[in-house]
Amino acid sequence: MPIFYGKATLMDHLKSIKTPDSTIGFVPTMGALHQGHLALMRQSLLENDNTVVSIFVNPTQFNNPEDLAKYPRTLEDDIKKLDNLDPSIILYAPSVDDIYEGKVVSQNFDFDGLENQMEGKFRPGHFDGVGTIVKRLFEIVAPTKAYFGEKDFQQLQIVKKMVAKNGLKVAIIGCPIFREENHLAMSSRNERLSNKEREDAAIIYKILSTVKEKFKTETTKEISEWVSDYLKKDAHFELEYFTIADEETLLSCTEKIENKKYRAFIAVLVNNIRLIDTISLN
Repeated sequence: MPIFYGKATLMDHLKSIKTPDSTIGFVPTMGALHQGHLALMRQSLLENDNTVVSIFVNPTQFNNPEDLAKYPRTLEDDIKKLDNLDPSIILYAPSVDDIYEGKVVSQNFDFDGLENQMEGKFRPGHFDGVGTIVKRLFEIVAPTKAYFGEKDFQQLQIVKKMVAKNGLKVAIIGCPIFREENHLAMSSRNERLSNKEREDAAIIYKILSTVKEKFKTETTKEISEWVSDYLKKDAHFELEYFTIADEETLLSCTEKIENKKYRAFIAVLVNNIRLIDTISLN
């Protein structure tokens, strides 16, 4: 499997294999790969001539230094998973300096307000960090298509907005959430949960499934109060936010409007480990 640790050698390699009609699929990750990541890669492999995967824990999207320090880093194991999936995958595993060239700062972006909702309220500067790293990776890889999971739905919308505003020639493909057997959304952060915590965290999807049913007959205010009250019963869980929002604008829904698409979004802390999830309500 071709592995590159520097952008110059990666770009030279991609240039050498490029033809006028060839396509490059790209899956950016922060490593600690799970089946959700591999599902994105399988889709890219099916739809493109070449697939590039990046593994890079991006410091500028972490507003909590402890979260950055504890983020799982399992490069050797990740390389084995990629090689087993398909040895033709091209891996880019850069250093911080290779990406940021000594200046570890975010570019400032205007995402038309998408960045101020949900995650943006609780993680200041997070989406400037996301926009910065994704834009730089797109400039390095020059992909035809890039694949992102819908678990990070706000991030998916942010990336689409960044691509549109900067006129980048890459199609952004959103892929369904991959779940564990107990329906917990797959996440690299799940590796930090104990077996008991992982089992208990199944409650997040149960709540979202109930919300989907309640959305048919109850107001968003009633649903939000129910979610808050339900989680207060269990001391292991701390609700950071729950909201029902317009899929396109990500603005909280106060009154349902016909023909608009809505989603429920939730962020929960389990022993200080932050888990997010989302579900379509239409």
